[in-house]
Amino acid sequence: MTELSERTKANMDVVLEETCRQLPHGGDHDSRRFIAERLIEAAQSGHSTLGELGIIARRALAEIIAKGG
Repeated sequence: MTELSERTKANMDVVLEETCRQLPHGGDHDSRRFIAERLIEAAQSGHSTLGELGIIARRALAEIIAKGG
C-alpha cells in the first residue's frame, strides 16, 4: 500500500465530510465506508486533488443513492 501524503489525507477527509452531508444524518457507517474506500483507491492511483477526489466521491454517492441506500 502506498503511503499517502498528509495533504492527500486532508483532502480525502474534506471530500468525505462534504459528500456525506448530502446523506441523511451524515450517512450511516456502511455508506461512509463505501465512499472512503473509493477515495482511498483513487488516492492510491494518484488522484489527490480536491477536484479529483470530489468527482470520485460524488460517483460513489450516486451509486449509493441508485441502490436505494
